[in-house]
Amino acid sequence: MRVVGIARYRYTLAVFAVILFMFIGSVPGMITKSLAAQPEKQTINTKPQNLTVILERVYLDGEVSQEVVHETCWKMENFWAKYDQWQLTNINQSTYVFRKQVDDISPLLKANGFFGVTEDGVLTIFNGRPGQSRIIQSFFQIDIKKLESKKQEELIQGIPIKSKDHYVKVLETFEPYSVKIE
Repeated sequence: MRVVGIARYRYTLAVFAVILFMFIGSVPGMITKSLAAQPEKQTINTKPQNLTVILERVYLDGEVSQEVVHETCWKMENFWAKYDQWQLTNINQSTYVFRKQVDDISPLLKANGFFGVTEDGVLTIFNGRPGQSRIIQSFFQIDIKKLESKKQEELIQGIPIKSKDHYVKVLETFEPYSVKIE
């Protein structure tokens, strides 16, 4: 009787092992000996994908710069990991558009940005010295008459913007002179 119990136990274990191996063999990503012998059935990507990546950087001053990068991608996991600090905004076939907020002023402002005032007294950033230059961004109207003459002259000549700290400081300096519109 004891021998019959042991035989039944072994038979049950053998059936369980066969079912277990069948289950493991059907799990996606598992390469079994039968698949290894038939490489044409394996789902390993042997051709890279050519992707176009557009990186948009949005600066504090509202400027948006774009950089176009051409990627050869063998594994999408690596691609997503490379851009995990970016926000995906658009996908169009093999073109991916990512965006990132940059806690700084744009390179354009650092190179050629000037604070000044328009003819109607609006604090404005110009691409170059005020007067003949293109307006980049406008803020608020200033009561020019309340400014001391030195500050008036600085705004007329243009105050160069060299850093984020200077940008913030100039805005804070002139904000108390803003005209409250009711």
